[in-house]
Amino acid sequence: MLAFFVDLYVCVVAHNRMKEVRFESPSDILHWLQTEATKLWPAFLGSLSFRRSPCVRENCPACISGEQHPSHVLYGRVKGRRIAVYVPDELVPEVRRSLEHGRALQELLQQAAPRYVKALKRERAKATKMKKG
Repeated sequence: MLAFFVDLYVCVVAHNRMKEVRFESPSDILHWLQTEATKLWPAFLGSLSFRRSPCVRENCPACISGEQHPSHVLYGRVKGRRIAVYVPDELVPEVRRSLEHGRALQELLQQAAPRYVKALKRERAKATKMKKG
């Protein structure tokens, strides 16, 4: 019996949310986007990689043993060219979090685009109706 009421509640909440979305104005969507994007700052795109590479020293024990030297590198693109930036170990958690925020921000923008266009179309249709009569 409880499951029935939970299902009913979920349906009512979802239905009400759908009605809200149906009547969003472009400014509502911009406000939503700005509010959500603020929570995802700092955000950037790229990829963080862990690598092991040799150094330039002759007879380096780590390189001779095959262990080499571990480091993290941020890869990205600037004007179409791939770049790589060394990331110190203590900055890895913050960089990783910012990359996660960047992916979440991309998803947010993907969601915002159709909502914004639909709101613009509704606004245009409403203005056309008001002109006609």
